[in-house]
Amino acid sequence: MIWLLFLSLFSCNDPAPDAEPTGITVLEGYSFPYKLGKPDQTFEMPDELDEISGLGLSDDGNTLAAVQDEDGEIFLVNRYTGEVQAEIDFWKDGDYEGIEFVGDNIYVVKSSGTIYEVLRPGGEQQVTNKYNYFLDGDNDVEGLAYDAAHHRLLLACKGSPAHDKAYPGRKGVYAFDLEEKMLQEEPVYFVALDSVRHYLGQSPAIWKLEKLMEFFNPDEEFGFSPSAISIHPLSGYLYMTSSVGKMLLVMQPDGQIVHIEKLNKRVHVQPEGLCFDQKGNLFLSNEGKGTDPVIYRFNYKPRH
Repeated sequence: MIWLLFLSLFSCNDPAPDAEPTGITVLEGYSFPYKLGKPDQTFEMPDELDEISGLGLSDDGNTLAAVQDEDGEIFLVNRYTGEVQAEIDFWKDGDYEGIEFVGDNIYVVKSSGTIYEVLRPGGEQQVTNKYNYFLDGDNDVEGLAYDAAHHRLLLACKGSPAHDKAYPGRKGVYAFDLEEKMLQEEPVYFVALDSVRHYLGQSPAIWKLEKLMEFFNPDEEFGFSPSAISIHPLSGYLYMTSSVGKMLLVMQPDGQIVHIEKLNKRVHVQPEGLCFDQKGNLFLSNEGKGTDPVIYRFNYKPRH
């Protein structure tokens, strides 16, 4: 996939005077609708979720589902109070990285790319189906999202995007068809280093974002490593976080990059989970890493 990127607007998230800007926008007329340095609500999670690695939201918008990357257990959290309301065993211990609601069912993905379909979670007739395909630990799947428009799951690879081909300088996103229960053989999305560098070099103003420029240094290996992925319910844009480098990337469905936001490491210690409610409010989880694990809510604040 080749992206034609046209730099048209330089933006920041209302920084204090003389503060370093936090993001760049590359789509004319687009304004990033969140202040990711200022959570509107913070939920401190229990120690059991110290390594919270995935986040999803139920269709009715009332329940967050979380998973942590050691135990085969789903945590159901009240989205208004942050209270853990249920803990559901679904499989044995493993490196679980993403979770998503699809209707009344829950899907969990392992770093190896194995998908777990949990039917009737928490009920007496709960059943877990397991799907294995060609992805493995080298691909290091970390993000899982439901693409309702195509009734499929999206699996974002932190590691190699390759199945049987080489994709240097790229990170890939694969699609799992929920009707056929099949994983598409080629990535449906790429985040490409050359595309990022293309627009980073278009405007002198961008050089104020020194940390971003250092992260995408052409002399270094491509460091953007997706740790979470979700689709915005209003715009249809893809949002991806990278815990490595502490940033969030926004893409259009056609793969064109819209915005890159640098995350404040004092707020986002290790961003690993991402989801939206139907009004566009964003929930983002962070592992503990010596502090309390948290789930933040950021209200959707479009600028007109």
